[in-house]
Amino acid sequence: MSVASIQRKRRRETYLVFIALCAFTFVNLMPLIWAVLTSLKDPKDAFTIPPTIIFEPTLKYHWEVWFENDFVRYLKNSLIISAGTVCISIPAGSLAAYALSRIPRRNAGPILSALFTIRMFPHMLLAIPFFVMGTFLDLIDSYLLLILALVAINQPFTIWLMHGFFLEIPRDLDEAAAIDGCSSWQAFRIVILPLARPGMTVAALFSLLLSYNEFLFALVLTGTNTKTLPVAIASFGGEDITAWSLSAAGAIGIMLPIVLVMLALQRHLVRGLTAGAVKG
Repeated sequence: MSVASIQRKRRRETYLVFIALCAFTFVNLMPLIWAVLTSLKDPKDAFTIPPTIIFEPTLKYHWEVWFENDFVRYLKNSLIISAGTVCISIPAGSLAAYALSRIPRRNAGPILSALFTIRMFPHMLLAIPFFVMGTFLDLIDSYLLLILALVAINQPFTIWLMHGFFLEIPRDLDEAAAIDGCSSWQAFRIVILPLARPGMTVAALFSLLLSYNEFLFALVLTGTNTKTLPVAIASFGGEDITAWSLSAAGAIGIMLPIVLVMLALQRHLVRGLTAGAVKG
């Protein structure tokens, strides 16, 4: 086979892969596109059969969501709870993951398996004990209770993720730091943490995403003062077909902040995922 024919074959394969990826992306974006169009339509246009393609767009429902339904307050609650979860989960998870990466695998394996098992528990199974505990401590409708609950359910994921990054850092660096007179804590803080920063960024972003989108725990453990966006959007009239434009506008409003954060930190996310290939 000549070089030219090989190049043509590769170009055809590249085009086919590109077309397949475009089709896959379009299919995955269809719900989002549909939600955006619905949020810009009046209900009478949103549910016509066949669908109305040409319509007069309106921002009335976006305005109603942001300025007439206390959306900003719910957004503030979500951001406070998400930031609190990340600020507790990442330091604690990094310390645990580092310790597990430096002990013999036969000892770390059962602990990691137990953490994985805990992460598989149904959320409802854990929500009820947290509700009882919060009622007993008078913490229902407080930021602290929901933050601690989200840290508890997301910590196994954080530890597993960070464990893979710490395994990639040679243990020789710990020994070199010890020879230079560093304690275990100093070696971790001065030598290991800077190298694990990409992994911590990835873990922080995933922890932020999981806590920001949490619905069940937020529904059970919050109240009027600490209601988050996922809980608030459920009360925006989704059960009433005439209010679906409002619900779609709320869904877009929920998505925008986290999408902006992910776009702003996309470079760090890609770098962290590339650097964090799990060893063995």
